[in-house]
Amino acid sequence: MSDCIFCKIVNGEIPSKKAYEDDKILAFYDLNPVAPVHILIVPKIHINSIVDLDSKSIEYVTYIMTKIKDLAKELGVDESGFRLVTNVGDDGGQTVEHLHFHLVGGRPLEWPPG
Repeated sequence: MSDCIFCKIVNGEIPSKKAYEDDKILAFYDLNPVAPVHILIVPKIHINSIVDLDSKSIEYVTYIMTKIKDLAKELGVDESGFRLVTNVGDDGGQTVEHLHFHLVGGRPLEWPPG
């Protein structure tokens, strides 16, 4: 999608500090971190949100879920714990209409998030 900020980041049109990249996903550091570790993990295809998944795009989410453990370990939060979040829609706090997961950790996290 041409006006999607995350698509532009994936395509290299907007720079980012990469945490991980392969042919299916890009993980990059959040510009406004809420914890010492805060990365965004996005599929390299445009999917608006989790409610827009279909039989093809679900493979990207499955793939992301298999990479979470490795990313958490590489970022040093695998043993202490972390939070994985995806926001959906305006009321859910989604500010970019491109499916993405926040991996947050590096300090004790409260609930509800604050």
